[in-house]
Amino acid sequence: MGFRMGIVGLPNVGKSTLFNALTRTAAAQAANFPFCTIEPNVGEVAVPDARLEKLAGIAGSKQIIPTRMTFVDIAGLVKGASKGEGLGNQFLANIRETDAIAHVLRCFEDGDVTHVEGRVDPVADAETIETELMLADMESIEKRMQGLLRKVRGGDKEAVQQERLLKEAAAMLDEGKPARMVEVAEDDLKAWKGLQLLTTKPVLYVCNVSEEEAAEGNAHSAAVAAMAAAEGNSHVIISAQIEEEISQLEPDEATEFLGEMGLEEPGLDRLIRAGYELLHLETYFTVGPKEARAWTIREGTQAPQAAGVIHGDFEKGFIRAETIAYDDFVSLGGEQAAKEAGKMRAEGKSYVVKDGDVMHFLFNT
Repeated sequence: MGFRMGIVGLPNVGKSTLFNALTRTAAAQAANFPFCTIEPNVGEVAVPDARLEKLAGIAGSKQIIPTRMTFVDIAGLVKGASKGEGLGNQFLANIRETDAIAHVLRCFEDGDVTHVEGRVDPVADAETIETELMLADMESIEKRMQGLLRKVRGGDKEAVQQERLLKEAAAMLDEGKPARMVEVAEDDLKAWKGLQLLTTKPVLYVCNVSEEEAAEGNAHSAAVAAMAAAEGNSHVIISAQIEEEISQLEPDEATEFLGEMGLEEPGLDRLIRAGYELLHLETYFTVGPKEARAWTIREGTQAPQAAGVIHGDFEKGFIRAETIAYDDFVSLGGEQAAKEAGKMRAEGKSYVVKDGDVMHFLFNT
């Protein structure tokens, strides 16, 4: 299971530069990873994970297949997008199709790059987009409530639940806060997600800084970090300019360039990890002579549902999962040695898969 992260931002914040770097990275990966396909506004990038290469080396796997993240370049936003200004309607529709929002904020000073508001203030920029999303949600809630009236009067349970949740969201928005601040009960989670409110999506703030400030950030990125912490969101510091440059280099050259900039890894890697944490995602592995492959699941996923990520039949006919912890697989030198040491476990339907588990599923056809 991959996930879709929409990249949004005001004009001249570096959104397009970052997305272009990501799509060039995806294009470079295409020869090795057959699932890397690119549409005009979509880039699928392999998720870097050193554990996968380690497992493949031990098992002698012929092919390595990472899991993936999909980045969607969302149409540019201007004030009034909630009312259809600019490409507002397209912008809002595209966001509804994503799992999370990567909000690129300008955190660099450059007299040659004009800011749409004539100043550099990433916190104010974030508030501009948040306000547009909140206004769009308020309009959506109003329409939904009107459409539910007849069913609610008729005692339809689902309609009554939806109305209650919409009222809770509206109350939060009326306070000037996004709908994701609503505390939702476990029994309501499915219905809540079905409302498809824009401000329920988690936000990752991407602080776009200059090359010189990529390692430590600056006062602007520090202000964004404080804002993100107060909201319960995440942030990451990236130089879109650096990402664009390294996307055009060979791996060895890119590593050397990053070292010269005082960076240990590309910003893309940090962006992916931050996205994983934001969406509470984990990785498990399947390993054999043919391939070593990574699979993405949400935290708390049980074994049958994890198997279903590979194929629906695996979940339907699930019998058990033969499981080895990553550390045991590596330290003991592979599946057979782990099995002989008693480190291979037979797990049933209630087993909650852990990050790094190496798994083999048994199922009825």
